[in-house]
Amino acid sequence: MSDHQDKDTIDLSALFGILWRGKWLILATFLIAVVLGGIQAFFRAVPIYSATTVLMLDPQQEQIVTFDAVMASMTGDDTEVNSEVEVLKSRELVRKVVEKLDLTKDPEFNEDLQEPGFLAGLKEQVKSNLPSAINPSSGSDQMESLQDPIEKTVSAVIGAFSVRNVPNTYVLQVTTRSENAAKSVLISDTIADQYIVDQIDEKFEATEKASAWLSERSAQLREELEAAETALSEFSGSTDLVSPDSLKQMERQLKDFRDRADAVSESLQQSDARIAALRNAADRQALAEVSGDTQLMRLAAALQASPDNTGIAAQFDSLADSLVRRAEVDAARDRSQLKTLEASRDLLAEQIESQSQDMIQIQQLTREAEASRLLYEYFLGRLKETSAQQGIQFADAKILSYGVLPAGPSAPKKSVILAMSGFLGLLLGSMIVFLLEARKNTFRTARELEDRTGYVVLGQVPVFPSRSRKNTISYLVEKRNSAAAEAVRNLRTSILQSNIDTPPKIILLTSAVPSEGKTTLTLALANNFSGMGLRVLVVEGDIRRRVFGQYLGHDTDKLPGLVAVLSGQATLDEAITRRPEIGADFLLADHHDTVNAGDLFSSQKFSKLMDVLRASYDVVLIDTPPVLVVSDARVMAPSVDAVLYVVGWDSTGRDQVDEALRQLELVSCPPTGLILNQISPKGMKRYGYGGKYGSYGTYGSKYYKS
Repeated sequence: MSDHQDKDTIDLSALFGILWRGKWLILATFLIAVVLGGIQAFFRAVPIYSATTVLMLDPQQEQIVTFDAVMASMTGDDTEVNSEVEVLKSRELVRKVVEKLDLTKDPEFNEDLQEPGFLAGLKEQVKSNLPSAINPSSGSDQMESLQDPIEKTVSAVIGAFSVRNVPNTYVLQVTTRSENAAKSVLISDTIADQYIVDQIDEKFEATEKASAWLSERSAQLREELEAAETALSEFSGSTDLVSPDSLKQMERQLKDFRDRADAVSESLQQSDARIAALRNAADRQALAEVSGDTQLMRLAAALQASPDNTGIAAQFDSLADSLVRRAEVDAARDRSQLKTLEASRDLLAEQIESQSQDMIQIQQLTREAEASRLLYEYFLGRLKETSAQQGIQFADAKILSYGVLPAGPSAPKKSVILAMSGFLGLLLGSMIVFLLEARKNTFRTARELEDRTGYVVLGQVPVFPSRSRKNTISYLVEKRNSAAAEAVRNLRTSILQSNIDTPPKIILLTSAVPSEGKTTLTLALANNFSGMGLRVLVVEGDIRRRVFGQYLGHDTDKLPGLVAVLSGQATLDEAITRRPEIGADFLLADHHDTVNAGDLFSSQKFSKLMDVLRASYDVVLIDTPPVLVVSDARVMAPSVDAVLYVVGWDSTGRDQVDEALRQLELVSCPPTGLILNQISPKGMKRYGYGGKYGSYGTYGSKYYKS
């Protein structure tokens, strides 16, 4: 968990260290950016002048007349204010300004009239030489050439001015930027004036259109009113109209007829029932009871007392017949009266129905005529109001102040350009430093090397200041108190203490790739070990390159070497040469085309030779070729006591170091330790490490004489 947190934590001191190490690059980028910004600000940039015209929207205008306007005035909310800002920036308004000021003839806004610059001319020349098949911009260029010059000028003018609404107010600021001070004032004022004129024209045009429409509509309504009144008059003349009161009187008469008919009908029903009862009586006694006549009832009682009295019987029958005839006469009269009443009732009902329909039709025609009259009168009044408004239109905005001729250019702002250039220079320089640091694939400190490989760094050796390999030996002999010599002594101490009980005798030096200073470091170690009074032998294990001759002189080329000893062509004593200036013996390499180095060093003869050398010398240093180039070092490693892996400072790649270590680990011969070699003191100071590490620190000059 702690490792994960460490990876996610940003080390600010490390970031600052990276920036500090790249301070000169950042400073150079900063100065270059400031110089370029200064050239642009003081010499190349065209001065731009700004002029501002101020308008104020007037949503609460005082009305001269109380007529409702055709176009409603502004309410003043944010939406309308923002809409007016967009109107000021609209292409239609700007097009009118362009046409009014004839800006299509001004090279500042019509790019077709501008002389092409060097880069533009070069670009056009390159485009013209390219075939159309591979020139993707040829089609767009043709479209641009066909574009209306007015439209291009309008676009240029739109880009040259801005409209700003002052917060919490109805004030609008129109600011125009131009290469000419007077022109900026002229364009800004013209935009504001044209905006006011457009508002008045728009209201006048709307009022004019409304008047025309109202006039046409009023004429139509007048015709409709005349037609409605004519229809009402014609219908009234073609019918016999009664008043609503007369109609109500007729309805009352109809009700009276109905009531009388109902009464007569009821009386007729009673008469018919009486006649039927009289005719259907069973005897004289029942007839007398049905008739209800007193005299007939008295005669019936007399007959009941004297049934055989014929006189009374004849009188009874005569009276009964008289009652029946009278009842029939009454029924006939009622029937005749009922018929007459029903006929009168039906006739009156038909008259009322007809009069009602005529009354409804008249009322409908009257309402239509009245509605047409009201609508016509409203439109006629609105027409007169609209006509009266045509001459009293006001804009919804007014100009508070016209533009003032600027005293000086508003752009370029030289101080801002220089500040921004400096900032961008610092930013670009920092980005380059971080990019270079991110792309760094080499090692500059022992800590980086140890963290990457997991092996301890036994020594950190600066680069030897000798100009040639031949002068390296003389430098080691003459500069025994130099920083490089002290670094080698520190390395020697680390080697001897790597195994205190059994210090290594046979030490193999190798690296990942060539030119990492193995040979120079081998000679320096030999010189340091011999200074301790030890018997030292240096073996040139690179039989392919054989560079020791460049250090010791080519007079050693004729001596038998390592291959001759291993092949039995020479003895060890014959092959070893003594170099008094180093204080060590040398077994140099000799070249043989027929010998394979891998087979030679993996043989038992090489292993036995190492045993002989281990017994004969206190220290044996073997300089081998790079691990990633040939396999010689890996073959020799099992026969030696210690393997020193040399890494070139700020030169050997991380992947190369990893792969070479992996190759050594595959043969079970991991390095005893690592050596960070050829360290540049100037480079360490440049990267910001000069005051921290070893004998090449800033304080080293107090102790060493290099």
